[in-house]
Amino acid sequence: MKKNWKDIPIGGIIQQAGNSKENRTGSWSKKTPTIDQEKCIKCQKCIINCPEKVISLSDSKIKVDSDYCKGCGLCADICPKAAITMK
Repeated sequence: MKKNWKDIPIGGIIQQAGNSKENRTGSWSKKTPTIDQEKCIKCQKCIINCPEKVISLSDSKIKVDSDYCKGCGLCADICPKAAITMK
């Protein structure tokens, strides 16, 4: 079972290298990105600029891994077509 933010040591320090997939951080977010696939031009600026690398292009659709997205909103800010909104 993956850990959520309550299970991570105080201060968010993860002491074992390479275990980030074991610690779900998506529950930290207040807002999550919603993608309007009709508006999206697949420029992939959101993918390149996501600090958590949780956005991907699969089957011609932009997808967000909500288990790890912290809701920073950078993807919505950088989108040239306003295809991403934070809800």
